Amino acid sequence: MLFHQEIAVLAAGPAAVLGGLTAAQAWGLRGYDSRIVDVLLPAPHQSRALPPGVRLHRTTLLGEEDVLHVGQPPRTMPARSLVDAAQWVVTDEQARAVVAAGFQQRLVGGDDLHMVLNRMLRVRRRSLIRRTAEDAAGGAHSLAELDFLDLVRRAGLPEPSRQAVRRDADGRRRYLDVWFGRWRVHVEIDGGQHLDPATAWADMRRQKRPVGRRRPGPFPAWAVRNDPRTVLAQVGAALRAAGWTASP
Repeated sequence: MLFHQEIAVLAAGPAAVLGGLTAAQAWGLRGYDSRIVDVLLPAPHQSRALPPGVRLHRTTLLGEEDVLHVGQPPRTMPARSLVDAAQWVVTDEQARAVVAAGFQQRLVGGDDLHMVLNRMLRVRRRSLIRRTAEDAAGGAHSLAELDFLDLVRRAGLPEPSRQAVRRDADGRRRYLDVWFGRWRVHVEIDGGQHLDPATAWADMRRQKRPVGRRRPGPFPAWAVRNDPRTVLAQVGAALRAAGWTASP
């Protein structure tokens, strides 16, 4: 694969670099294997004939801070790679997943993507990338957690913390998916995939749970996306039982 990438960059011209998902994979991004090699080329430069499996993108902005020239083939830096990948994929959901994975797998952190977006003013999905990066930097690293945050905001529930750290009775550090700290309500989001997620969720709903308990769920990703009313009802009930009241 590395040989194919080197050939792709050489074929595109001396100013070309690996970009997007291909560059992110070179930095260690997992779960997005592709036989397509994404190559980025500054707009003024002419490209040569490209071999099969190479996808050429052009850009009017490719500064030194965006490129790693050490080693071969040259590639864009992690934050620039993720921004480009997010604007080149087909769907918004894929874009959100790529950005979240970059934070989850520690390719980027903090305001890394914001710095890129501040330099690149004409980015496809700019608002979506920025919003996803803000949530991911705050601890919502999975797509299911991001979907849950969207539900919470649309329903007018209070803003939770993400991946909050607490210590259990034995003094061990525990990471909570979603933590409404003021009301001490903990929500667990299960990003795992079940062979039959609808049936698994139906089984979970049939389990008797105390009304108003402070650990509603756990909620599988399928339920967050396909049964949001039930999810919100359980979370809202737990918050109200803990003393939260909706703003008038």
